[in-house]
Amino acid sequence: MFLAPIRAALASNHYTKKQLDALADRVGKTFWLASAEGQAPPAFLDAPSATATTFRPGPNDSFVITDLAGRSSNNPYYAVIFQSGKVGYIRPEAFHEALNVTVLSIDPRADEKEKAEERESEEKDRVEWIKAQPWSAAVKEAAIKKQPVPGLTTSEVQKVLGPPLRVTKLRGPSKVAEEHWFYAGGSVLIFHNGLLSKIDNVQKK
Repeated sequence: MFLAPIRAALASNHYTKKQLDALADRVGKTFWLASAEGQAPPAFLDAPSATATTFRPGPNDSFVITDLAGRSSNNPYYAVIFQSGKVGYIRPEAFHEALNVTVLSIDPRADEKEKAEERESEEKDRVEWIKAQPWSAAVKEAAIKKQPVPGLTTSEVQKVLGPPLRVTKLRGPSKVAEEHWFYAGGSVLIFHNGLLSKIDNVQKK
């Protein structure tokens, strides 16, 4: 329903008041740019004029449509402002040609940003937990750098480093419970009766 009057306007290159109203419905909305199958985002103008200088924003940029410039003269341009603060203009026909191809109404990196925020929140919680422990300053500093020291329990090491990739459980002749925790990068943490006793760094060949 929304695109019908716009398509009619693009086909005729003449805009009625109703069609201009439909174009103006985009004002205030945010859009994101992305490359698609070798196609670059559309070019923008530095002024609402066919003779203005063009520029291409970055492929991961976003912008807000701030106005429908030139509406009174029936020569409309979308006025936009990018994240960087740069102002640009684009003809509605160029905008709609790129819409859902290289101009997106949903942030294509939303999942990536959400995961990054989750990791940042988890890291903040980890550091705050370490600072609240009754450990010496040296142990806390090492733990914040993800360098556990002997004497920590298995649960404390999980707080410091996170869960291991895998665990091997052993029981020697002395019947002392032994666990080997393997981490990415080749680190092997050895526990005896639930306490960290040794850290081996196995170099991968």
